[in-house]
Amino acid sequence: MPRGGKSLVERVQKEARVPVFAHLEGVCHVYVDKAAELGMAKSIVLNAKMRRTGVCGAAETLLVDRAATATHLKPLVDMLLEAGCEVRGDAAVQKADMRVKPATEEDWSTEYLDKVITAGVVDGVDSAIAHIERYGSHHTDAIVTADKQAAEKFLNEVDSAIVLHNASTQFADGGEFGFGAEIGIATGKMHARGPVGVEQLTSFKYRVRGSGQIRP
Repeated sequence: MPRGGKSLVERVQKEARVPVFAHLEGVCHVYVDKAAELGMAKSIVLNAKMRRTGVCGAAETLLVDRAATATHLKPLVDMLLEAGCEVRGDAAVQKADMRVKPATEEDWSTEYLDKVITAGVVDGVDSAIAHIERYGSHHTDAIVTADKQAAEKFLNEVDSAIVLHNASTQFADGGEFGFGAEIGIATGKMHARGPVGVEQLTSFKYRVRGSGQIRP
C-alpha cells in the first residue's frame, strides 16, 4: 500500500510484482441515459461533482446519451455552470452553452479534484461503457436511468470496483458501506471494499491451548 507522492505511487504500481492498493487518479463518470428522469439526473450529477470535489469518488466526467440531448444536456450543463463548476466539453456540449470550454484529449482522463468537469455526448449505453473503459480508472461509475435493462447492462459491463444505478458516486468515499471509518483508500479496481479500515489492516494471531493432542 504505497503512501507518498504521485511519482512513488506510479512507480510502485508499474513495477510491483504483487497486488497493489494505491491511491492515484480516481476518474469517475456519471452517464445520463435517454430514460433518465431529468430532476433525478440533475440532483445526482450536482451531488456527484460538487458535494466534495476533492474526494476520490467525485465525478470528473459527465456523459449524456445523444438521444437525450434535446431535453437533458443544456439543463445539466447550465446547472453545473451556475453552481460555479467549469465545464469542458466536446462539440455537442459546447453547442449547448457558449460558456463551455473545449475539452482536450487529456481532459477525458484527468482527475481534477476541483470545480471542473469534462462533459460529452455518447451514443447510448454501449458507447458510454466503451468511453469509461478507455478513460476511466475502474474506481466508481454511475448510470442514471429508468430503464432497468440499460441499468443492468451498465452494472454488469462497466469494469469498475463500484457501479451505481441512480445514485451519486460520492457514496464511494468514507464509511458509507458500513464497514467503519476510512483509514486507507485506493482509486483503482483493486481494493478491500470498502473502505479499508481497522479490520482490513489487521493480521490475525491464533492462540492454541492443548492437552496433549496430536494429529493422526
